[in-house]
Amino acid sequence: MSAATTRSRTPDRLCVEAVDLARTAAEEAAAPGVVGEHVSAVADGDRVVTHFFECKEPGYRGWRWAVTVARASRAKVVTLDETVLLPGPDALLAPEWVPWSERLRPGDMGPGDLLPTEAEDLRLEPGYSGEDVPPPNSVLAPDAVTPQNLADLVEAEDAEPTEDLTAGTAGAAGVAEAEGPEGVSPVPARGSIASVAEELGMRRARVLSRYGLHVAADRWDESFGAKTPMAQAAPAPCVSCGFLLPLAGSLRQAFGVCANEFSPADGHVVSLAYGCGGHSEAAVMPKPLRPAPPVLDSMAADTFPLRPSPDSGSVSAEPEDETEDLGHS
Repeated sequence: MSAATTRSRTPDRLCVEAVDLARTAAEEAAAPGVVGEHVSAVADGDRVVTHFFECKEPGYRGWRWAVTVARASRAKVVTLDETVLLPGPDALLAPEWVPWSERLRPGDMGPGDLLPTEAEDLRLEPGYSGEDVPPPNSVLAPDAVTPQNLADLVEAEDAEPTEDLTAGTAGAAGVAEAEGPEGVSPVPARGSIASVAEELGMRRARVLSRYGLHVAADRWDESFGAKTPMAQAAPAPCVSCGFLLPLAGSLRQAFGVCANEFSPADGHVVSLAYGCGGHSEAAVMPKPLRPAPPVLDSMAADTFPLRPSPDSGSVSAEPEDETEDLGHS
């Protein structure tokens, strides 16, 4: 171990004793009453010492004011180097910064938000190669077609001057593509692979890869799969439910879309092994009972008394006086 290293680990006596100088510098940088007790003094080098003071500022629990003082060689005056607020061993720190692409969670997007997709996203793969060069064994190979390729034949058959999207016209039949305005995809040439893909409705730059397909299937099965509590208590799986709309492609064998408005999975992609209490055949509701129509006897005649019965309570029990004066003259 060298002598310089030994001296650097030994704090300078005058620098260590300059506590008042360090406290005054800390109070000037912060505010009176914010700087707490002196914690320690650490030697940073030869005749360089850093004094640490407690920080009483609200919100900076565990932080310390660090004031570095130094002394020149053979000098007896200690000078101020720097004052800074540093976190201590038990300081309250902000969480580590995470990129937005890793912080994003399902449901965070709102109206008007744009989510960029990485160029090398493993969930996607090219929809088509975009190259107009045919395979070597194709009848459209350059060595198999003697006069012109297919694109030249199509353009020569119906060559009409069309207005260019940027400037002037594209009258020649050999123009491959017309560049559109800024932000607009170029118009594919007739007879090219891109043009045929656009006519068939398959012109997508990238499609779902096998990895992306498996990731989506695992995510759907975790939300609406056989291991969910709803599926465990269901009377029957979705594969036998009449509200299930099957998907197309390879996912048809494992997933479908629920179309029951009373189901918790309405409008969601569900596993065929998923189930809920809204199964179409779980409990068939019986038809409601209807009362029998009333029976009316329209052939017999009903007798109605002209006078009420004496014991009906509607007439007095005493007989009427036939000689009662009715008020006639």
